[in-house]
Formats: sequence, structure tokens, C-alpha cells
Amino acid sequence: MELADFLTGRSDLDLDHAALLLATVEYPGLDIAWFLQLLDFHAAELGGRLRGIGGGQAFVSVANAYLFGELELHGNTDDYYNPSNSCLNDVLTARHGIPITLSVVYLEIARRLGKPAFGIGMPGHFLIQYDDGSYSTYIDPFHQGRLLDVVDCVEMARSIAGVELARDPSVLARVGKRQIVARMINNLRGIYFSRRMHRKALSILDLLIAVDPGSADEYKQRGIVYLQLEQLRKAKADLERYLTLSPTAQDRAEIEKQLTALRRWVVGLN
Repeated sequence: MELADFLTGRSDLDLDHAALLLATVEYPGLDIAWFLQLLDFHAAELGGRLRGIGGGQAFVSVANAYLFGELELHGNTDDYYNPSNSCLNDVLTARHGIPITLSVVYLEIARRLGKPAFGIGMPGHFLIQYDDGSYSTYIDPFHQGRLLDVVDCVEMARSIAGVELARDPSVLARVGKRQIVARMINNLRGIYFSRRMHRKALSILDLLIAVDPGSADEYKQRGIVYLQLEQLRKAKADLERYLTLSPTAQDRAEIEKQLTALRRWVVGLN
């Protein structure tokens, strides 16, 4: 599985390619190459606007004018938890999304132009940091590229997630592309579970188990999804695997009770 190999470090992909591979859960058969070319086009357009302009502050100003002014990228406040907001292809066409996918657009256009932009994975919100050593700022793509300083970020972390930056400076730590995609995966998992989209949740859990076959919780979640899909043998196998990996699980008695019922049902199917 190409995305699993990327997440485990067995292979390497650009962030945009990995994000589009994830979007194939929602859109099987997605033309990934077309959307990569669209990002190439936007980078070329922005590059043209930057000719004769130097300095980090000028780059951020011109980039924000293009991405959030001309293209009108913005946060989807009306339907925040729609799975399409986590799909890079939809964000590129609809031009709205959630903080992390809007950030991916910015980061990948900046990468094409050789600009030092970094993802900042704050709890509950995702930002970009531009930092070339001479000029540094934080950028909030969900709010049309609003520029923030450290004080603004401290207040945002406190108001959104109740986190005090002084106690947890990792709030503003830069995150790599694998961490970004992993966060996108967890966003989609939560959405699919909340919307009872079991088959798509199953695809996400298959991916997570391929990445970490020793994760007990993923087997439990997948077993529950299999139950919802009435795939009883697979549900039984995953719940048994969960208890093997987590023999002291707090919900062991509950899972054992469910397994007893499943074993009866499976015997009845034979």
C-alpha cells in the first residue's frame, strides 16, 4: 500500500501526493496527476507575481493576495465536518476547507517556489510558519491568511484547546509531512465514525493497521466496524486480536461477552 509505505518511512512522497492518495478513500479513481498539475499551475502563477520582488515579508504579502484574494481560499465554516474538507482535490476545486488542508495547499505551493514554509500542528487548529531567518510570521489559512505573532498563537492555543504555551512549548513545534498526513487520517476517521460511514471508516482502519500492526485500539475499532457491516467472522478475528494485544484492557469483560455471542453466531453460519 503506497500510503502505508510512506507513513512508515519505507518510501517517500511529497506531501501533496500523499494527501491526494488519502483522498482516494473518498474518491476512488481520483486523477492525482491532474491535481498535482493544478498545484504546479498555481505555483507558476504566484511565481510570476513575485518577479522583481524580494524578501520574506513581500513573499507572504503577495502569496496571501494570490491565494486568499484572487483564489479566495477560505475556511468552510458552514460545513466544517464534511469529509470533502479533508480531501485536497476538493479543497483545490471548491477553494474552501479546514485549516490543515488549506495549509497543505500553501505549503506545497511554497515548496515549489523554494520558500521556507512549515506546518504548525497546534491542538485544534493548524497554522503555517514562514521563516527565512530574517523574517518570520505565522499564517492562519482558515481565516484568509491572517498573520499572527507568538502572542496571538498563545491566545489561540488557550482559547481553542485550553493549552498554555508556556507549559507546553511543543504547541508551536513544526511538524513534518508524515505527521501532517497522519493528522488528516485521524480527522477523516473521526468524521466517518460520527457519520456512520462504515465502509470508508474501514478503509482508514485498514491503512492504520497496515502502518502499525501492533495497535490494539485499531483492531477493536475495526472489529466494531465489521460488526456494523455484519461481517461476523472478521469482527470476531479483530476483537480476538485486540484482546491478544491488550490482555489487561479495561473493557475486556465487555469484549469477551461480545465474542461469546459472535462465536455462537459464527457457528450458526456454518
